[in-house]
Amino acid sequence: MLQRINEFVEYLTNVKRASKNTIASYRRDLVKLNNYLTDSGIKDWNEVTSTNLNSYVLMIEKQGMSSATVSRNIASTKAFFLYLLRQGVVGEDPSDILKPPKIEKKAPTILTIEEVNLLLEQPNGTAPKDIRDKAMLELLYATGMRVSELIGLKVQDVNLSMNFLQCHDNHKERTIPFTNETKEALELYLHDARKALCTEDQEYLFTNCQGAPMTRQGFWKIIKYYSAKAGIKKDITPHTIRHSFAMHLVNNGADLKSVQEMLGHSDISTTQIYAKANADTKLKEVYEKAHPRANVS
Repeated sequence: MLQRINEFVEYLTNVKRASKNTIASYRRDLVKLNNYLTDSGIKDWNEVTSTNLNSYVLMIEKQGMSSATVSRNIASTKAFFLYLLRQGVVGEDPSDILKPPKIEKKAPTILTIEEVNLLLEQPNGTAPKDIRDKAMLELLYATGMRVSELIGLKVQDVNLSMNFLQCHDNHKERTIPFTNETKEALELYLHDARKALCTEDQEYLFTNCQGAPMTRQGFWKIIKYYSAKAGIKKDITPHTIRHSFAMHLVNNGADLKSVQEMLGHSDISTTQIYAKANADTKLKEVYEKAHPRANVS
């Protein structure tokens, strides 16, 4: 049964051109499903029934998985069985009955401009690692890139003379400008610090202290370290910086279409959450200023 999962992973990689994160998540979900079905005595995918899949979903829900994780597991399962159906491996799709749980959409965590500045000020040493960390944080906030895009950057993607970079998103490219402060941080890293961390033939822009490409987990630890050092109480992740980038642009009058292009959103409805959050904030400010009892304790 695992062989079919491996074939599906190859299909996602070579035909669908799915992102590495999607492929890794789908494979992990399907291996977990496979183990559950095998323990239940099922030896072939065409033996799987809708009852089996429904029982599996109930099990992972009882394990305390979030609604988002359960939804992704269901999406993985449905995509896999659709593939098996088209390949003629199964005669019908038992996943057709699965419905994802309703996900309560939470407003994204946004840092204030003061909090962002405080975070960016934390890497202030002269060691190569400090200079690298400063450049990474500055670049993340200046561009709003996803962390996977940040660690996937290569030296050739950065144009220091024109203050922009080429960002690669799932086999697509987009051009994003960056600030002069970011340029200065990158110049210092590239000219002074990077050679102490890796060899000249390393094509990736950011590496760890051993000279290997930076990982998502490695950068996550960097974010957590500096947010704690800055004394910021919010739960900050790399995506928090992306949200803050977009929100600050919208707050300062950037049009949604431009923000959409910089973020790499395929659908502008995804970008509209920042406009709604901005409108809600302004509405609250107007209310508090105008209502005679708004600030009465």
